[in-house]
Amino acid sequence: MSETDSSSALVLFSGGQDSATCLAWALQRYERVETIGFDYGQRHEVELRARERVREQIVQINSDWAVRLGDDLLVDLFGYGRLAESALTAEREIEMGEKGLPTTFVPGRNLVFLTVAAAHAYRRGTAVLVGGMCQTDYSGYPDCRADTLAAQERALALGLDQPIKIETPLMDLTKAETWQLAQSLGGDRLVHLIVEETHTCYRGVRGTLHAWGYGCGDCPACELRAHGWNGFSGGAS
Repeated sequence: MSETDSSSALVLFSGGQDSATCLAWALQRYERVETIGFDYGQRHEVELRARERVREQIVQINSDWAVRLGDDLLVDLFGYGRLAESALTAEREIEMGEKGLPTTFVPGRNLVFLTVAAAHAYRRGTAVLVGGMCQTDYSGYPDCRADTLAAQERALALGLDQPIKIETPLMDLTKAETWQLAQSLGGDRLVHLIVEETHTCYRGVRGTLHAWGYGCGDCPACELRAHGWNGFSGGAS
């Protein structure tokens, strides 16, 4: 392991809108940026293919980004996905569950992802993790809250016996503000890339291209993305 480097970052990159925006955010700020993704048996596995397209095309937006973007790693967490069964990993209805959380909640998902990412970052000598967690516009997932991630950051630093930072640039943004952030980072080209190539729909539907991107249009992820787009674009189609 090399010494930790605060000029580099590892982005938790799913292939969705939020993580693509976070990737652009990191590329704007860090000299070296790598990405990590997770295959946990998600029904919307189409997002894993979206990862490749976004990585290939985002570097065409800014020449500095092309220099800074480094390696990608896709981690197999299929066993965890079976253990933490939800409507994202099994054929279940997307609805509110008995505990007041949507059935799309995958218990501990972000905690698992961050732990695995931290282990990889440790080997790569990287001290910064970047994730798209947000407690403003979200589905009620407790592992998206700032308090949860602050505790996780502390636990990882103790467990690795070295400093590590979890950056969450979207934490206090609405989905409309996330669209605005993408616009400020990469202009219309980045917004167009996010619309055309990222994937958020929980059902994995890519048959219809809406103004805000591909999706079924009625799952919670699509509704949130569409609502944000309407706030960003003023309702323009």
